[in-house]
Amino acid sequence: MNPKARSEKLAFALMFLCSLVVIVPALIVVAILVVRGISAINWSFLTQMPKNGMRDGGIMPAIVGTMYLLIGTLVFAVPTGILAAIYLSEYAPKNRITQAIRLAIVNLAGVPSIVYGLFGYGLFVILLHFGKSVLAGSLTLALLILPVVIAAAEEALLSVPKSFRDGSLALGATKWQTIWRVVLPSATPGIITGVILGLGRAAGETAPIMFTAAAFYKPNLPKSPLDDCMALPYHLYVVACEMFDSPPNLQWGTALTLLGLVLCMNLAATLLRAKFRRSKNW
Repeated sequence: MNPKARSEKLAFALMFLCSLVVIVPALIVVAILVVRGISAINWSFLTQMPKNGMRDGGIMPAIVGTMYLLIGTLVFAVPTGILAAIYLSEYAPKNRITQAIRLAIVNLAGVPSIVYGLFGYGLFVILLHFGKSVLAGSLTLALLILPVVIAAAEEALLSVPKSFRDGSLALGATKWQTIWRVVLPSATPGIITGVILGLGRAAGETAPIMFTAAAFYKPNLPKSPLDDCMALPYHLYVVACEMFDSPPNLQWGTALTLLGLVLCMNLAATLLRAKFRRSKNW
């Protein structure tokens, strides 16, 4: 075997081992959650209100509250992130200010979530008088995932061949018509990828909603965006760390429900992304 072939095999082996290091622990965690939490999952657990101080009953308010927060996050983050990416990729001049903006976006993606929670608490809860509410929590989570959405959307827009733009402009379309009808549809799969990554992070965050939206115990559903709500990540924290006499199956069942919600959401978005990719002919 020549040295190049030996080096190639060694490189593939190292990559395979690195993949195992990432995949195997994740599979172990999922397996433990399924084994210990599947006994708690039933229709009543998913659809009933909590009872006896969250020691009995179901987790329906936490599921619905999580969905409200994610929907609000989508409403605020996705249009803002896409418009910002369009400006940076299509309109912004290439100068130091634009470079500084891109650097700030990358840095914001690495800020700890508790910092966003404290910022949302100071801005939305106290200064704007939204109180602890679905609105304040959604806005805070939108700020949290906005850098991810902007970065992914900009990369997707830049990946569209320049010939698409030139051909559209040559046919008499305006720049905005070119972006809206040619560039943006072609970049949709990449944009959806960024949204998936952002929502996956938002769905599992506890610190931001703990300061801005989540209630410790609220056995009813929010009636307006200015009401607080229960949420699965914070509910899991409460039953696992604050209630020492809570049934173990409730803790594992809540964790498995949160995992299932994130997986179902990612699966639906992945199928949607695949549908858009199949429509590409370039």
